[in-house]
Order: sequence, then C-alpha cells, then structure tokens
Amino acid sequence: MSVSSGLSGRYAKAIYELAEEKKILSKIVDDFVSLKELLEESDYLSNLIKSPAVSKSDKQNSILKFLNKAKAQKLTIKFFGTLANNGRLILINEVIDDFLSEVSRINGEIKAEVTSSFKLDQDQQKKVVAAISEATGIKKIILSASVDESLIGGLIVKIGSKMIDNSLKTKLNRLEIAMRGTN
Repeated sequence: MSVSSGLSGRYAKAIYELAEEKKILSKIVDDFVSLKELLEESDYLSNLIKSPAVSKSDKQNSILKFLNKAKAQKLTIKFFGTLANNGRLILINEVIDDFLSEVSRINGEIKAEVTSSFKLDQDQQKKVVAAISEATGIKKIILSASVDESLIGGLIVKIGSKMIDNSLKTKLNRLEIAMRGTN
C-alpha cells in the first residue's frame, strides 16, 4: 500500500485494510464516493466540518447523522465517527482522496483531469481517454472533465503530478512573451 505518508494517508490505509479484511471494499468505496459528492455539493456540511467554532461532538453527531441517513456501511460510519472523535474531521477530504486514489492504483486505474473551453460530449471524452491510454499504456482511465471558457480552445490534461497544457490561452501567452523579448 503506497498511500500518502501523512496523517490522512495513515487513516486511508487503515480503512482500506479493514474494508479489504471484511471483504466490503467496493461498498466502502461507494460510501466514500457518495460522501465526497455530498461534501462538494453541501456548503453547510463542508463549513460545519471546517469551522473551529463547532465542537468536536457536534461535528461527530452531524457527520454520523449524514452517514446514517445515506445508509452507509457500519464500518464507514464507525471510521468517520472515530475520525471526528479524534478531532481529525478537518482531514476528511484528504482521507477520502487518498483512499480512492489507492483503490484506483491497486485496480490499475489512473485518474485524468481534463479541462477544456467547452463541455466535451461522450464521443470526445472517449477520444481523450483513448489518447491518454495510448500515451500511458494504461487501459483503465477515469476521466474527470471540467470547463474553463477562458482557455479559448485546446485542452489541459493532468495525470497525477504531470500536466500537459495545450490550450490556446497558454499558446497566446507564450507568443506574447516571445514577442516582448524581440524588441
């Protein structure tokens, strides 16, 4: 297991090993994905977790209420209850990301983040996945697409710590810098 060596990585490793041992890894992955989506959508829950004004027990009660309502696995509920009880709920996003990254790595998947100037349709996404797969030699690509209209055209592809910026905006910026240097 090669998750992040920090505190969030240790928590992610612990839940991974417990889920694997109990043979419910896929169910825990589902819980983590759902919780990640909930945290992204709910400003209330995110602010509650981050707020130093909210007590540890109130944070714990709130996260447990959300997880019970979502019908999460008992292991997931107990894990995040422990995280809250230890005052580490502030690490929730990092723990979720470390856990999901490790599951993907073990499954031979890589996550690619693609930013374009317009929303890519299914066919375009398939072509991007095929190009990334050909370039990396990895067959399982999880594509996360976003839109940044300021790019004008082209794509920015980020895989792990590597980024390929082939956007028109960046090309124009480079051209402007080069032209300034010729005076």
